Amino acid sequence: MARKITTNRKLAMTVLAWTIGFLIFFPILWIFLMSFKSEADAIKSPFQMLAAPWGLESYGEVQTRSNYTRFFLNSVVLSVGSTLLALAIAIPAAWAMAFVPGKRTKDLLMWMLSTKMMPAVGVLVPMYLMFRDLHLLDTRTGLVIVMTLINLPIVIWMLYTYFKEIPGEILEAARMDGASLRSEILYILTPMAVPGIASTMLLNIILAWNEAFWTLQLTTSKAAPLTQFIASYSSPEGLFYAKLSAASTMAIAPILILGWFSQKQLVRGLTFGAVK
Repeated sequence: MARKITTNRKLAMTVLAWTIGFLIFFPILWIFLMSFKSEADAIKSPFQMLAAPWGLESYGEVQTRSNYTRFFLNSVVLSVGSTLLALAIAIPAAWAMAFVPGKRTKDLLMWMLSTKMMPAVGVLVPMYLMFRDLHLLDTRTGLVIVMTLINLPIVIWMLYTYFKEIPGEILEAARMDGASLRSEILYILTPMAVPGIASTMLLNIILAWNEAFWTLQLTTSKAAPLTQFIASYSSPEGLFYAKLSAASTMAIAPILILGWFSQKQLVRGLTFGAVK
């Protein structure tokens, strides 16, 4: 018998959920509000800052000083390019781990995931030297490779989880009908795991879009994405809070919009296989 949820309990859970959501979203809201203030008003106390005149002065100065379109296009190329490359590698790898019998599959997955636990700065020097010798510094190609490699363990792990929910008998029936390995992956497995692949793709785009460490270390101008665009407003002369807030708002707006319109697909994919 299902447990009855009282009205008071439902109200309390709703208030708690909205409170937690507001606390998580508050920094973004504050940055958005500060972006409409001048530098003089941005350093005032919170109540004085909110009461100060509103305007687009900071956005105008950011547009004048920086080429936002170039940074934006670099972010799109790096995030989408690394995601597609990661999926091209991860789908066959996850298929092999999910449907080819092996005693050490879980150990291999854990080892792959453990690479995400190492601080990135621990491999900065060898990575920098390799990129220098291969002439990949400040190039889109180099950053796409880096972002693919750093997010590949998560992509494989997520796809493996989704693929394990697909009955193996379906693939066996396809083999009996004469399907090749390529046809099995492209026309049987992939369409059945579309929700999981879509959510994995969205998550990887978000991770690549927000990647700051490697983009700041391996780029200067040509391949610099929006993380470099934001960092350019922190200088030895000090922090320009209003301009920094305007630049941050312009950088996170595209990914926020993408997440908002794709939230249904993202939630569906992340809960894929959670309920039997």
